[in-house]
Amino acid sequence: MKKIQFFDTTLRDGEQTPGVNFNTKEKVQIAKQLEKWGIDTIEAGFPIASVGDFEAVKAIAENVETMTVAGLARCQKADIDRAYEALQHAKHPQIHVFLATSPVHMEYKLKMTPEEVIASIKEHVSYAKTKFEKVQFSPEDATRTEKNFLLKAVQTAIDAGATIINVPDTVGYSNPTEYGALFKFLIDNIQSEQEIIFSSHCHDDLGMATANALAAIENGARRVEGTVNGIGERAGNTALEEVALALYIRKDFYQSESSITLNETKRTSDLVSRLSGVAVPRNKAIIGANAYAHESGIHQDGVLKNPDTYEIITPSLVGVNENSLPLGKLSGRHAFAAKMETLGYQLNDEELKDAFKRFKSLADKKKQVTEDDLIALMVGQSQECNETYRLGCVQLQYVSDGSQGAIVSIDTGEETKTESAIGSGSIQAIYNSIDKILGQKPELKEYYIKAVTGGEDAQAEVHVTLADTENNRQFNGIGIDFDVLQASAKAYVKASEQFQKEVGKA
Repeated sequence: MKKIQFFDTTLRDGEQTPGVNFNTKEKVQIAKQLEKWGIDTIEAGFPIASVGDFEAVKAIAENVETMTVAGLARCQKADIDRAYEALQHAKHPQIHVFLATSPVHMEYKLKMTPEEVIASIKEHVSYAKTKFEKVQFSPEDATRTEKNFLLKAVQTAIDAGATIINVPDTVGYSNPTEYGALFKFLIDNIQSEQEIIFSSHCHDDLGMATANALAAIENGARRVEGTVNGIGERAGNTALEEVALALYIRKDFYQSESSITLNETKRTSDLVSRLSGVAVPRNKAIIGANAYAHESGIHQDGVLKNPDTYEIITPSLVGVNENSLPLGKLSGRHAFAAKMETLGYQLNDEELKDAFKRFKSLADKKKQVTEDDLIALMVGQSQECNETYRLGCVQLQYVSDGSQGAIVSIDTGEETKTESAIGSGSIQAIYNSIDKILGQKPELKEYYIKAVTGGEDAQAEVHVTLADTENNRQFNGIGIDFDVLQASAKAYVKASEQFQKEVGKA
């Protein structure tokens, strides 16, 4: 059995999903869960991109124990220096240097000749090696690069000190046959006295990201890069949970294993989904709500007789449990703290005090407080701690012509503003009031509600996507509350905060 390393780029490539923006606290929280899940290397961000990215990479480097922490850098010394500064306190640091090698990128984006690209790879990988023991190099847009030039670029990086070579299918152009053959070609032709790890990085533009990653493994790759839930640029990245389960269920074929703790998969997926505001499709492989549901009478009959008839993955394998151990309104602080620790939350005294107060309020309203409720509670707490805008009161009234009226107040950090507006329904009235307070006119692209848990006392989880149509940008917000209208207002305020920050910069 060969060991396949898992490289997670949820916090770097995944954050490039339109509308997704994690704050530092959320990134550290996700990083700790990824470590618990069994990720070998986390790409914590692009340190030179912004002060926020730098601080997040630095915070993750200081808070994880077993994972290698990587920072992204272009072939520029300033990028490499910034990555070193962010990662200098990491227990296991790594740098990921990249430069495009395809004709279209070299001519139109880089405006460099092939000779200049090779010289830059040599210079900057060598420089990175003076600061990092682990150096990874990626020839961006590798699958649209002429094969012999790609080999020359990869060999140059290896000669300069890179020990990890990533072969990115940057635009999701390749297919399993081609992509697997490309790995075989490179592995068969590189010259190196030391061990070189080849890694896949695939995008899902043609729906083949997971298949391409597995084809790479079949042809010698020993590392796979991707994101939780497959989030990322355009159609997204390789979904790491899909690769992990494929290797496990079909180990007879792939003869491979990983360090992924499979029963932490659903919890990891749920955390990323809630903090990103990107819902998991119901029919999503491995972790979708329908993945272990059977409606066909024939299927139901088969599963009742023997689950193996229609289930190759048991729900418990990925952490989907029929029953959870609920806490209630009589539960004490110690039991609550212990439960939160098992869910992966390390809370200081102040955070625990606030979380327990919220839990008690929740327990007074619900018959049972499930793990999903607790995770939702923590997501809400995390968001409120980092909010600039805080929702105050929401008041509704019926207008005689059949319209709805709303009065909303928001604490903007400088003052509390209150406005009223009408709409064809209560949600529209609330949103029109918020728009008046913030002086904005975004386009509401998406609005949907789902229940955090089952039952009539379930909390409502509302997802909102706003669009800046002039600049073609989107902003996601999520709100959780017992009251659907309150949850809707929270989600809109959260998305509006991002809208205000970004559109204000434009």
